[in-house]
Amino acid sequence: MESALTARDRVGVQDFVLLENFTSEAAFIENLRKRFKENLIYTYIGSVLVSVNPYKELEIYSKQNMERYRGVSFYEVSPHLYAIADNSYRSLRTERKDQCILISGESGAGKTEATKKILQYYAVTCPASQQVETVKDRLLQSNPVLEAFGNAKTLRNDNSSRFGKYMDVQFDYRGAPVGGHILNYLLEKSRVVHQNHGERNFHIFYQLLEGGEEDLLRRLGLEKNPQQYHYLVKGHCARVSSINDKNDWKIVRRALSIISFKDNEVEDLLSIVASVLHLGNVQFAADEQGSAQVTTENQIKYLARLLAVEGSVLRDALIHKKIIAKGEELISPLNLEQAAYARDALAKAIYGRTFSWLVNKVNKSLAYEEGKFPGWRSTTVLGLLDIYGFEVFQHNSFEQFCINYCNEKLQQLFIELTLKSEQEEYESEGIAWEPVQYFNNKIICDLVEEKFKGIISILDEECLRPGDATDTTFLEKLEETVKNHPHFLTHKLADQKTRKSLGREEFRLLHYAGEVTYSVAGFLDKNNDLLFRNLKETMCNSENPIINQCFDRTELTDKKRPETAATQFKNSLSKLMEILMSKEPSYIRCIKPNDAKQSDRFDEVLIRHQVKYLGLMENLRVRRAGFAYRRKYEVFLQRYKSLCPETWPTWDGRPHDGVAVLVKHLGYKQEEYKMGRTKIFIRFPKTLFATEDALEVRKQSLATKMQATWRGFYRRKKFLHMKHSAIAIQSWWRGTLGRRKAAKRKWAVETIRRFIKGFIYRNHPRCPENEYFLDYIRFSFLMNLKRNLPKNVLDKSWPTPPPSLCEASQLLRQLCMQNMVWTYCKRISPEWKQQLEQKAIASEIFKGKKDNYPQSVPRLFINTRLGNEEINAKVLQALDNEAIKYAVPVVKYDRKGYKARARQLLLTQNAAIIIEESKIKQRIDYSNLTGRRRAAE
Repeated sequence: MESALTARDRVGVQDFVLLENFTSEAAFIENLRKRFKENLIYTYIGSVLVSVNPYKELEIYSKQNMERYRGVSFYEVSPHLYAIADNSYRSLRTERKDQCILISGESGAGKTEATKKILQYYAVTCPASQQVETVKDRLLQSNPVLEAFGNAKTLRNDNSSRFGKYMDVQFDYRGAPVGGHILNYLLEKSRVVHQNHGERNFHIFYQLLEGGEEDLLRRLGLEKNPQQYHYLVKGHCARVSSINDKNDWKIVRRALSIISFKDNEVEDLLSIVASVLHLGNVQFAADEQGSAQVTTENQIKYLARLLAVEGSVLRDALIHKKIIAKGEELISPLNLEQAAYARDALAKAIYGRTFSWLVNKVNKSLAYEEGKFPGWRSTTVLGLLDIYGFEVFQHNSFEQFCINYCNEKLQQLFIELTLKSEQEEYESEGIAWEPVQYFNNKIICDLVEEKFKGIISILDEECLRPGDATDTTFLEKLEETVKNHPHFLTHKLADQKTRKSLGREEFRLLHYAGEVTYSVAGFLDKNNDLLFRNLKETMCNSENPIINQCFDRTELTDKKRPETAATQFKNSLSKLMEILMSKEPSYIRCIKPNDAKQSDRFDEVLIRHQVKYLGLMENLRVRRAGFAYRRKYEVFLQRYKSLCPETWPTWDGRPHDGVAVLVKHLGYKQEEYKMGRTKIFIRFPKTLFATEDALEVRKQSLATKMQATWRGFYRRKKFLHMKHSAIAIQSWWRGTLGRRKAAKRKWAVETIRRFIKGFIYRNHPRCPENEYFLDYIRFSFLMNLKRNLPKNVLDKSWPTPPPSLCEASQLLRQLCMQNMVWTYCKRISPEWKQQLEQKAIASEIFKGKKDNYPQSVPRLFINTRLGNEEINAKVLQALDNEAIKYAVPVVKYDRKGYKARARQLLLTQNAAIIIEESKIKQRIDYSNLTGRRRAAE
């Protein structure tokens, strides 16, 4: 927690004990404001947690956050609900002592949500098994059921708990939840029949109408429209945009099944809920004698069926009152006002007793069963008290009186336990205890609860005495009995100035948290909480199993007057105090930041009001009466040892001695601290702040040094790793090269050996000794042949084959020659083919007959032959039809001067003709040619 002190200017301190000006309410609220703006909704006062409702979802309740607080020392992490829950749980496990967590605050401050978050924390973090998971589910699912029947929308809160709840969770020796038990206090039954403007009845009515199936509503005789029911319209806000009744109905139905409700029990329970709505719609009219008569017979039929009673008996019970006087029964009719009172009283009684039955039913499902959880029989208990905070309204009545009396008792217990805890810690540490001056509100508790002279006793006396007792006579009796009490005031007892703010039917009490003015109107009726005898008899005869259990027949025979509501509450509160005194307490104080339920809005006036009524300043003053800060020596030394050269980096001696050396080095004055047996106590926050600031400065140099050391270590480590890696790679590579070289040498030796052996056996038939050599020779010949193949068909060269490949060589040679010929022929163009054909003909004619023929073979024939189109037409005409066999251009050289003259030579079938352009210059017939054969021929 100390780590956040350096940011205290921006986000305040995490513990109000560390406020320098701890007596200033303004400083207290400013610290709250700083933290609220940063979404830091939790702050400590010592071990007390102050929680401000953020009115929005915060990402601080995840499983990761739960694990962060699990098993961690209380002050090691920032303030949180989970820190309180975990601290209580660990104390329960380690010390085997029962714990309790007291959650208080105004309506809308987040008490119910805090309770649910704590239960969720235990459900996630506690050991689990199949049976334990069932108990966890039932513990969690009891909340939506009790909220549906016990919570309602008020002006300040859409889900306000209208009853006080104390839940015990039982843990076995392993720390697993194995059971639970719930106590409920002072259900606001009057809400069933009346709601202020802008408020609603209990959630279950709207959930049933909005989410109930058509078939279910038809069986219950209900319609979906809440406006049809008298008990649901008085607040004029049956539907609220921020509440999803249909979805909540599904959650409640699922929860009922999880906590072991059978289908028929759910049906009976919902029948009772529906009967309350029908009862509100029962109307009366006066007859001629002024007696009330029921005018809505249809509602009576529904009530008779739903409550399983006779309709006529119920009708008579609603409009008559049975009185037993001197052993005789007297039946007297009721007027309209009395009948309406009887109807509303029955509705409140049915709902109130059904709620108590529901709590008992939940308790049965949560009850610890030894057989299901074998092991060590001893179980420990952790209690959760979710109870109304101090209430001050414009109009304060009997309910506010009881609630504020409860808060007085809790404040008294809180101060006593806080002082006791402080004193015990001081004594255990050997520190002298300094008496603390504080406001002891025992004087106010006595004013309310003292026998014979207290307000409750006087109220009961007025309710029980014969005669015409009224709220006014009760006030007069109060004025007469407690008129001299310094914390009590009425209009009659007040001075002239104060009377202006006090009505004649009001009294004022000076509570620990301030003055509250109460109106006595309705005090006697609410305290009596009477239900006429004939209505009780009717309910006792009901065949509805739940109603039958709620209205015990012994009430009819018991002549002892039942306890009043105030006395019942006082007795149950006394038992609650005994329960809490037997446990180690932890406290959560809830604050609402504004009445508009808006996030990020901080209403200073409203918060100052709550700080006062929650007694937070008184709590802070008690906690700061001695020393503001205390820590175990080990924790203190571990955090601040770097500030002293003698304790840094390690201290080998006792932690006590190390802290002594440390504070001496820091220059603590004697009056600023005390050394206990296991802890150091620091009186002033400024001393701690100065130490924390010095640590922050020291952190900078330490961080630089640590970074340099780390970088050096990291680089050296990296270098050594790289060096080792390089050596390993080099070693591996050398080995690889060596192995490759050895393998190559081995292969070379084997090859040479086989070659030599093959050479020796080369003339033998093929055998293992020479097969490699022969294969090599063949391979060598083929590779040599591949490199030295003939380039063309005229190339007659061919490598000499080995003896074993002579035949193959001849075949290959033929194939090669055929392939070259085929390839050559494939490449011949038409012009070249014509040349070859001409050469072939020339060869037939001149080969062996002409001396210079061989020299003319390489010379290509020139294509000078003339076509008919190139011969003059006159010449062709002169030749008549004589066919031209061959025509070629020739050159005539003059005998004198050797002048070249172009001519054409034409060869026909009969003659050779010389042409000059279009003239025939000379014709020589073949028949005129003579010659002789060569001698050789």
